[in-house]
Amino acid sequence: MIVYIDNHNFHYETENLVRLFFPNEKISIEKEIPKDIVPPYIYTSMRTDDKTVNAHINVRVNMGGFDKTSVKDISLSSKNFEKTAEREMAVCLYTLLSEFTGTKKPWGILTGVRPIKLFRRLSEKNGREYAEGYFRNKLLVSDEKIRLSAWTEENERKILALSKPMSASLYISIPFCPSRCSYCSFISQTADKAKKLIAPYFELLCREIEYTAEIVKEKKLILESVYIGGGTPTTLSAEQMYILIKTVRDNFDMSVCREFTVEAGRPDTIDEEKLRAISEGKVDRISINPQTLNDSVLEVIGRKHTSKQIYDAFALARKIGFGHINTDLIAGLPTDTAESFSKTLDGIFSLDPESITVHTLALKRSSRLTLQGHSVNEDGSAAKMLAICSERLPEKGYEPYYLYRQSRIEGGLENTGWSKKGYEGIYNVFVMDETHTILGCGAGAVTKLKNPYGNELERIFNYKYPYEYISGFEEILKRKEQVKNYYDRLS
Repeated sequence: MIVYIDNHNFHYETENLVRLFFPNEKISIEKEIPKDIVPPYIYTSMRTDDKTVNAHINVRVNMGGFDKTSVKDISLSSKNFEKTAEREMAVCLYTLLSEFTGTKKPWGILTGVRPIKLFRRLSEKNGREYAEGYFRNKLLVSDEKIRLSAWTEENERKILALSKPMSASLYISIPFCPSRCSYCSFISQTADKAKKLIAPYFELLCREIEYTAEIVKEKKLILESVYIGGGTPTTLSAEQMYILIKTVRDNFDMSVCREFTVEAGRPDTIDEEKLRAISEGKVDRISINPQTLNDSVLEVIGRKHTSKQIYDAFALARKIGFGHINTDLIAGLPTDTAESFSKTLDGIFSLDPESITVHTLALKRSSRLTLQGHSVNEDGSAAKMLAICSERLPEKGYEPYYLYRQSRIEGGLENTGWSKKGYEGIYNVFVMDETHTILGCGAGAVTKLKNPYGNELERIFNYKYPYEYISGFEEILKRKEQVKNYYDRLS
């Protein structure tokens, strides 16, 4: 499918919007406009001249016997002209594509990762009623998603109020997994193939944590939350897990830390010894992530465990005394149906986790599903699954507390964290809202330095892969000096 970009800079937003309607099509963006354009095509342009006070937007969709044009004039003196023009062009394009396909997208023309952050900004400036109206009338968001946005933002706001100007959170990356799930595009490596790397990686990771703690003390940062993720952190041995958590506790002032999370993740990596090591480290939140309780779906996505192992892992975690267990589900997995997804929810409710994160399948370019030619399911099954969640989770006492979206996500939908009151995962809110500095340790981790008095962000990247992390470790420590320089400039 060819999309022509004529005399404007909105190619990124245009491509993302077209992909919402044609997720399985190869999209070619062309800026050279031929004299005779041959259908099928999508044409977008913006024109101005010295004799007018307006910019003229023109969008044409010509394919499959459908040939319609939408136009809009924007005053050149409009406040935030570029953003207004980009939005109006998106509305013109969305309207035509919606008519051509006979479908509407629940998030309208919104393609960004953080819709709740936008909703909050609009609410703080002009009130919630204005934010809802803007989402509905300017961004074409459905009433269902507006209600979800408003509810999520209300719960998020209470958590964001905990953050102070010198607050920070710590993320620790364990980039190893027992096997690679078919939908995964993360940089994690299977533990069998990377076995020789785990020990040296672990030793250096503890050094990086210690060095990061020195910076936190020197700059008097307040550690609000710690998150050990991956990958699957429980691919580490029980001894390594104990040492890792002890390294954090011995080097940081944990008296002010509100939450310590470890992704126990895959049930085939969980045993009593590891869970006791985590519990002895006074970790107050763990995740056990089945994605589905349908054994046939687990097999299709490359999970090397059964639903029984998930039930057993939950029972073991409860026996040891964990009072906050999160579980992750994915809507839209291959061969899953709305009916079988609802049965998965039945099973999850019987486990009674304190929080449930419902993701929608996103087909990343480097995932095995994508490389094997799996197409985005366009039958609306993922949307049906999320609708089931929106109906059933509140009945069980769960409320949405954070929400984000991803590129290439099925149906242009969303990922939502649901929790019982008092069991929100505050790290998730802080990192998604970009509330305060996130200090990243380990391969693939990104440190995000947040100006506490403005919206500016600076990023410091660690090397992606474990072998790069090991060979380039001294460079990683040098990059950490940028954290000191950043806070020196602020003061």
